[in-house]
Amino acid sequence: MAGALDRIRVGSAPDSWGVWFPDDPRQVPWERFLDEVAEAGYPWIELGPYGYLPTDPARLTDEINRRDLKVSAGTVFTGLHRGPSVWESTWEHVSQVAALTQAMGAKHLVVIPSFWRDDKTAEILEPSELTGEQWAYLTKGMERLGHEVQETYGLDIVVHPHADTHIDTEDHVERFLDSTDSELVNLCLDTGHYAYCGGDSVKLIETYGERIGYLHLKQVDPEILADVRSKGTPFGPAVAQGVMCEPPVGVPELGPVMEAAQKLGVELFAIVEQDMYPCEPDKPLPIAVRTRKFLRSCGA
Repeated sequence: MAGALDRIRVGSAPDSWGVWFPDDPRQVPWERFLDEVAEAGYPWIELGPYGYLPTDPARLTDEINRRDLKVSAGTVFTGLHRGPSVWESTWEHVSQVAALTQAMGAKHLVVIPSFWRDDKTAEILEPSELTGEQWAYLTKGMERLGHEVQETYGLDIVVHPHADTHIDTEDHVERFLDSTDSELVNLCLDTGHYAYCGGDSVKLIETYGERIGYLHLKQVDPEILADVRSKGTPFGPAVAQGVMCEPPVGVPELGPVMEAAQKLGVELFAIVEQDMYPCEPDKPLPIAVRTRKFLRSCGA
């Protein structure tokens, strides 16, 4: 079957090296991440949290070129459901990341909605369900963001459904897609987060194929997930517990997900992300090597 998934461009991200923050003493230095992601055989990377990798475009270009890497996307966090009052601060953050993403030759900006529950402290920050007005702010805000990012930076935004945010479950994801313009907003389907929130990635790809603009490949451990659900554990502690696991032992099966994506007939990035914050510095590379080998065995 090898070679069959020729439309899937595989990469990895700082997340798979336990990186969640621009600067944290428990994370591996960025040079080591770049060395190891190249060694593991991934040609594509994401920028990760803004400020983790060098933000000077000339320097970053030099560093990734020396390792034969290319950048697929940058990532931003947004709270657009709060309405027009947050637009300026949102745009300031987005502009920084989008400018670097554009300078690296990438074409995508992954947009993560803000958390309703703090992923470090578990504090409930706001209700887990949006009001009708907040949904309207969220969808119109994302459309505006998509338009502005296209016009200013030539990038496409792909919105990332995420645990402990307002775009998480199948119902929320479908409501979001049905309420937004496909010319302006598409989806970064993270297979792990979607499974974590009870969704079926293959079904989503088959139903909303034209809205799938980008993939994050990730699996959840069903036993740990059952424990997390029964106890109402927030996402951060759930990750520390190992809820996101090394393929192929978790769910969903990644082969069928990639096969469904291949059938869409468009080129898609499929970026491996195994949340492991915090983790021992020597842990990520062997996992990355095995995961790359596993994806090759699926034909990607």
